Amino acid sequence: MVRVSDVAALLGRIGVGVVFVAHGWQKFTEWGPAGTAQAFEGMGVPLPAVSAWFAALVELVGGALLIAGAALPVAGVLLFVDMMGALLIVHLPNGLLGQGGFELVLALGVAALALGFNGGALTLDRVLRRKTATADA
Repeated sequence: MVRVSDVAALLGRIGVGVVFVAHGWQKFTEWGPAGTAQAFEGMGVPLPAVSAWFAALVELVGGALLIAGAALPVAGVLLFVDMMGALLIVHLPNGLLGQGGFELVLALGVAALALGFNGGALTLDRVLRRKTATADA
């Protein structure tokens, strides 16, 4: 039986995951890793080339994993770390609200962390665990 809380978690994972996938995809296809690194350098991000690849991969792959409900704790933590880096390095001086404020990265980061540890029953992780348990029986 599907619970309302599991459907709510699925919808939350889809909504937050789509935003992360879109931002990761943008870093690869619209700006490219070199353009993302250049932008990061201008923002004062340490190791801009490494940081650009990290952010693009974590956002794209982590967002997809969040949507699918796969490797949820790992995806949630990595997405949280990605957003906290953006918050502390780039957005914090701009305040909570307004141009360049940190409200979005804060919301996305904590949502990914919460969903990573409370993603509901409608997950690929749960399906794989059931198959493994059945195969072991």
